[in-house]
Amino acid sequence: MIRIENLSKSYPTPQGRHYVFKDLNIELPSGKSVAIIGRNGAGKSTLLRMIGGIDRPDSGRIITDSTISWPVGLAGGFQGSLTGRENVKFVARLYATREELKEKVAFVEEFAELGKYFDMPIKTYSSGMRSRLGFGLSMAFKFDYYLVDEVTAVGDARFKQKCAELFKSRHAVSSFIMVSHSLNSLKEFCDLAFYIGLNNNVIIYNSVDDAIDNYLHEIESC
Repeated sequence: MIRIENLSKSYPTPQGRHYVFKDLNIELPSGKSVAIIGRNGAGKSTLLRMIGGIDRPDSGRIITDSTISWPVGLAGGFQGSLTGRENVKFVARLYATREELKEKVAFVEEFAELGKYFDMPIKTYSSGMRSRLGFGLSMAFKFDYYLVDEVTAVGDARFKQKCAELFKSRHAVSSFIMVSHSLNSLKEFCDLAFYIGLNNNVIIYNSVDDAIDNYLHEIESC
């Protein structure tokens, strides 16, 4: 369960403060994967980041009794002067027991297929290599909820298939909170939808198809 109570989030602009959400109250049911749908700039990724604790609301709170991942594949938090191995160890110490540390590092090393680059500084990596490391690191830990913002597979065709298989295996035992421009992916992985409509009102749909229909109708009307 994830419950959002009286949450407000805003940003200053030259025209005054812009509220992304104001006094938002919603609850994500346990055991259900949720699609977050809305037009560009509606606040989908902002909501995802706040649920994951990466961004903070102006007021209100998010209550949960579940474990929640950081956004899957997030590579922006890596320390460039440290090696891939050192970055993975740093994160693993936060999320794994001491006994699990070696296992987690070995999983990411094998999955990411970076070879000698795993022991080289992150700043020497290409964007694709960072993505592979970020995806492998996200999948190394088991969470009740995985936060998914567009990223489901990276790399060449073979590696993308490898990512997709692991992604689906995690979905079999955990729930996703998902933002994606691929509407088919939302249909495939999600059980219900939170639709962020005009004036940032959030409407809960028990049918992802219905939420997508509403979204497409709003886009056509603009």
